[in-house]
Amino acid sequence: MGDVVLTELNVGTVQPVCTADLVRFSEEDGGGLSFRFHRGGKGTSPGLLKSLKSAFLPEGYPNSVSSDYVHFQIWDTLQALLGAIGVGETKATVVGATFQWFLRDFTGMLGGILFTLLQGSDLDSNAKQWRLAADLLNDMGMLMDLLSPLFPGSFLAIVCIGSIARSITGVASGATRAALTQHFALRQNAADVSAKEGSQETAATMVGMLFGMAVARITAGNYVAMWTSFLALTFFHMYANYRAVRSLCLTSLNSNRTWLLLEGFTSREKVPTPQELSSMENVLPHPSSLLPFKLSRSQTRWSISFGSRISSIKPHAGWESLSRMLIQRYGRDTYMVAIEGTTIHIILHQNATGEDSLRGYVHALYLRAVLERSENVGFVGSTDAAEIESLNWMTTTYKLFLKLVQTSGWVTNRVYISAGEWRADWHQETS
Repeated sequence: MGDVVLTELNVGTVQPVCTADLVRFSEEDGGGLSFRFHRGGKGTSPGLLKSLKSAFLPEGYPNSVSSDYVHFQIWDTLQALLGAIGVGETKATVVGATFQWFLRDFTGMLGGILFTLLQGSDLDSNAKQWRLAADLLNDMGMLMDLLSPLFPGSFLAIVCIGSIARSITGVASGATRAALTQHFALRQNAADVSAKEGSQETAATMVGMLFGMAVARITAGNYVAMWTSFLALTFFHMYANYRAVRSLCLTSLNSNRTWLLLEGFTSREKVPTPQELSSMENVLPHPSSLLPFKLSRSQTRWSISFGSRISSIKPHAGWESLSRMLIQRYGRDTYMVAIEGTTIHIILHQNATGEDSLRGYVHALYLRAVLERSENVGFVGSTDAAEIESLNWMTTTYKLFLKLVQTSGWVTNRVYISAGEWRADWHQETS
């Protein structure tokens, strides 16, 4: 039997790039199996170029977008630049705004870019939650604008906070609107659905403007009535947004919905329908999703890292034994599961599909549940027994679970669990 071959790949390029592979070093170099990094493959922290790419280009670019994306974006960005200069703006003047308003707008734009950098790939996964968060941030931005004249000493700071809130609203609202439009369009009619939604919003805005003018006339000069009206209408606006988001019954799968489905299946042998699960979902993004790294955490110490970079794993017993165990257990699968400390790593094969990703993520969720159950009964030992139990469950029960998920109305080929750009390839050489 020959050595195990493990190769790390970055699929965020035109062609997958091999960044590291597992090799056997000579006795002079210490012996044993370890990863050999290729040019540009050492280290796991993204450089400035990669950070800029993450902020301005979709994750997985250019493989994740159509061929006409670049040409459209070049011209679209150019018209935005001309608009900022004043072309097409009826109120543009030579003098422009003061430094304070420039700083306000600049801060808002910078906040929008940073938000895209940190959360861009999460907007697809949690479109429902970020849609409500966007509306709440919009209300907060309006409140900051109204409060700013009352605090002259903090005027600039307050208007900058409001500008950041509105910029994040623009990014999150636009991105989630596209995701929700795809959900509503059942006959490949996304453009028609989007156009009709625009008409509905325009009509509602016209009615709102008339109502707003009436309220402004009634409350003119009465600051108590003005603030009472604003707070009451803002509260109703937030409640309406909450009810709208709560009424959504998305049929795609993300990390939270997948966990809730698995929990229902393992505890009650029943998979909730999209309508039943809608009332169980969080309506706001989980605080852990605001972190710049993607870890799925439960209430215990175990965490899940989905789409891990294989060379970043530091096995306690070394790669000599771990690589053979991984090949033995997952050699024919399109994913691998490895435990490092209190983190469950899911390594995806370069040929893994959306359904393969779902299978790997469910495996990690079930493994985490087994580990948590072992800790709750006071058993703390080797994780190998938990891994074997999870493997047996995947072999004997996963197909039944998947069938129940599909018959309950869920679309298993639309899986929105962000996995990043790292993939791997593996096989075992024959001697």
